[in-house]
Amino acid sequence: MADKMATREAYGKTLVELGGIYDNLIVMDADLSGSTKSGEFRKAYPERFFNMGIAEQDLYGAAAGLAISGKIVCASTFAMFAAGRAFEIIRNSIGYTGANVKICATHAGITVGEDGASHQTFEDIALMRTIPGMTIVNPSDGASAEILLKQVIAMDGPAYVRLGRAAVPFIYDADADLKLGKGNVIREGKDITVVATGIMVNEAVMAADILAAEGISTRIIDIHTIKPIDEELIIKAARETGAIVTAEEHSVIGGLGSAVAEVTARNCPVKMAMVGQNDTFGESGKPEELKKKYHMTAEDIVAAVRSLL
Repeated sequence: MADKMATREAYGKTLVELGGIYDNLIVMDADLSGSTKSGEFRKAYPERFFNMGIAEQDLYGAAAGLAISGKIVCASTFAMFAAGRAFEIIRNSIGYTGANVKICATHAGITVGEDGASHQTFEDIALMRTIPGMTIVNPSDGASAEILLKQVIAMDGPAYVRLGRAAVPFIYDADADLKLGKGNVIREGKDITVVATGIMVNEAVMAADILAAEGISTRIIDIHTIKPIDEELIIKAARETGAIVTAEEHSVIGGLGSAVAEVTARNCPVKMAMVGQNDTFGESGKPEELKKKYHMTAEDIVAAVRSLL
């Protein structure tokens, strides 16, 4: 197995596998199947693949109709165009009806890189969180993307699956015990908890290594399911470590940080810091350089931890 894989690559691979299991699985795209990797399904099952063109509202409206007719539908485009351009269709045609549509959106966050601000969405999790009944999944690596996507397909109802463009290191083995709605403790610690999601889980692991050299014991939790969020695990960490840093490749407004703060405010208020996009748009550049400029690196997590201790 390679050392790295983009979660969108895992998506394409897993779609082909699932196509052989579910004969009612339909895959749709908005003229980006080469980038979203849904084109892998098209090669294997061309009769069950539909390219709707650059018409995202049509994509999700048609997806809702097919789902209500008894199909399982994975409908893909870039996260900016799914959550943003098609929000009203997703809300009313998919969320309101409870349609069995999986919105598998790729190229999320700052690591879209050179595509620039128009394609870098930091608002998608916040938007999808507001839709009643919408499950939100943000895998940290290729292995978790495959494991969680299989569970998303098996469940009934709408889901938003957030996938990335850039290759990221593997956190998990292929047989990892991951469950929708349940966070996963990557590392135990007693001094502070870092709650991370998506590509920031790897940054959290690197941050914990830096902090360990300073004698700071850091608990790391991967919240791959943003909604429904694992309240029990977050409350336990808040009570046992007394402080939480959240880390996400998303705006600190409305995303993981907000979701965790909502849980702690109601149940166990603790000191918190949030690492993420700080109410700004992005710009064109290399992903690693952009992560540094917009403060979404292991070093930024370390700084946030130090600010609370």
